[in-house]
Amino acid sequence: MSNESDAEAVGGAEEPGAAVAPAGFELGTDGPKVILAGLDGSESSWRATAYAAGLARRQKATLAVAYVQPVLGAATALAGAVVEETTQEIADELLAALREAEQRTSDVWQLAWRFLTVRGDPYTGLARMADDLRADAVVVGASEQAGHRVIGSVAVRLVKAGRWPVTVVP
Repeated sequence: MSNESDAEAVGGAEEPGAAVAPAGFELGTDGPKVILAGLDGSESSWRATAYAAGLARRQKATLAVAYVQPVLGAATALAGAVVEETTQEIADELLAALREAEQRTSDVWQLAWRFLTVRGDPYTGLARMADDLRADAVVVGASEQAGHRVIGSVAVRLVKAGRWPVTVVP
């Protein structure tokens, strides 16, 4: 079937210039601008971050690397200050490792990136950051915990949300 007959089957071709662009923000219309990677220090999250960095570099997008510092459960409430200090130390170590990786590769390729950290539930934190940044894609590592096969991992929850393309890196 030719293009003309396709247009006729739909009700005839419209005049040139009559098409109207959708109003408001639309993800991915001009290529990705921001790719969000979730990093928690696990091997799979480091692989996901490296994969996201490659995507961002090739697409000339900004890489946003996010670490969500876990919140305290009722059982650990008494150790609150210690846990909070420890999660901040983890965030600082992740940022230092990212800066070191950037220095090692700076003469090979350039990448615009930023590191973000918030406290909270990993799914909620990543989802909020993806929305706030208007991320065009989210890249996370596959869960390495057996229990997540029963209750669902962060990756599965992000996919089910259906608000961004999600890549899960093994």
